[in-house]
Amino acid sequence: MPESVLEAIKQGVWDFEPRHVDVKEFPSTVALPGSSEKIDILADRVRRGLPLWHGADRLHFEEAE
Repeated sequence: MPESVLEAIKQGVWDFEPRHVDVKEFPSTVALPGSSEKIDILADRVRRGLPLWHGADRLHFEEAE
């Protein structure tokens, strides 16, 4: 069974659903949406089999850090 969407694609598993992960198990980020830092964080989450989005991730430029 694949651990991440990347593994699933490599194995030809097209109906892959990631395991549920509580947001307490991985940190949110204050990286600006669309920034290189945010993209790196999202890529790391995919590699680790985590959800892309965290409910406390920064959503807007105007949000205070």
